[in-house]
Amino acid sequence: MTEYILTTSPKLKRRHAKEARFKWYGRIAITIALGFLVLMFSAIIFRGIGAFSQTKIKLEVSYTESIIAPDGTRDPQILRLANYKPILTAALKETFPEATSRKDKKRIYKLLSKGAVYEMGKRVSNDLALIGTHQTIWVTASSDVDLFLQGKVDAGLNENLRKLTDKDIQSVQYLQHEGLLKRKFNTTFFTNGDSREPEMAGILGASLGSFFSLLVCFLIAFPLGILTAVYLEEYARKSKLTDFIEININNLAAVPSIVFGLLGLSIFLGVFHIPRSTPLVGGMVLALMTLPTIIIAARASLRSVPKTIREAALGLGASKTQATFHHVVPLAMPGMLTGTILGMAQALGETAPLLMIGMIAFIVDIPHGVTDAATSLPVQIFLWADSPEKGFVERTSAAIIVLLAFLILMNLLAVYLRKKLERRW
Repeated sequence: MTEYILTTSPKLKRRHAKEARFKWYGRIAITIALGFLVLMFSAIIFRGIGAFSQTKIKLEVSYTESIIAPDGTRDPQILRLANYKPILTAALKETFPEATSRKDKKRIYKLLSKGAVYEMGKRVSNDLALIGTHQTIWVTASSDVDLFLQGKVDAGLNENLRKLTDKDIQSVQYLQHEGLLKRKFNTTFFTNGDSREPEMAGILGASLGSFFSLLVCFLIAFPLGILTAVYLEEYARKSKLTDFIEININNLAAVPSIVFGLLGLSIFLGVFHIPRSTPLVGGMVLALMTLPTIIIAARASLRSVPKTIREAALGLGASKTQATFHHVVPLAMPGMLTGTILGMAQALGETAPLLMIGMIAFIVDIPHGVTDAATSLPVQIFLWADSPEKGFVERTSAAIIVLLAFLILMNLLAVYLRKKLERRW
């Protein structure tokens, strides 16, 4: 009986060694990429987590009618804008009885946010029964006090290098010792529009601006993109014209987004005179930018539907239109929706085209429609990042966290729809 001995040649060993090294190169590359991703997310979360809570100061206030409404009015709109500064000053004087000079009164008043008077006005306009009563309330502290409590203000620095003086720090420490300071969940960040004061700034206006812009973008880009894809894939005959259109659609998908902003600036604003800095024009610009992505994804989905589906429908007597819209398009719709969601996610994170059409303006009011002046979440992040106030550093990172959360949710929705609705042939 012949005995066979299997031997491995040196060349085969080297080939297996190269394959093993290549696998490790891939693993190392993935590990490094994930490490950088974790590092980026950790840095953003570390910087922005403080913006989700806010420092409040406990005060005993008297809603004196002679100060709030000397003429006896009960109009909520007038009461919202009444002079509440004397009430807050009197409450602070009770907390700091040693502050007798005008300079000391001014100093301790700086511990409160400049938006504290608007908070008071909102309370009274929402509940007129407060007038003439004595209440214990929590008022928003200034961003400097908030940063100090988070340990982001070095008390060892020279007074000239920080906004809080030594006396201010002593006052803050006194409030902290007496239990008059408390950090609470920052609802203002989610319910307010933009503000010059970091502690009063919120993302509601920018979020609604992004929502309205994406709504306009979807209503324009989705039907146009789907119908264009259906025509090119199911009806158009191969010709030089269709080849030219296909090449240009593919090229438009790679055009820098700022080019679409220039197009919107020159056409929508310069020719059609659509109101500047509105979600309407923003959505139209984003629709132009998103259309190529939707068309390409929709065409790929239509190609994935087997020809036998079309032939079976035509064989049973269906017309070309019936076969397309009753059978082919519904089967391709999961892929179309996935491509649309990914295109919308890309549009959500765009800043450059919106800057070109004026959505960079400082807007405090909350938009209520597509024709109201508004900004968007990425542009709001850009504005806060450019602000010199230290308190906006936290707001910038917190807004980035919110934007990333929206983008992740949209991508997860796309993955879910693809897995849930896809058909296997």
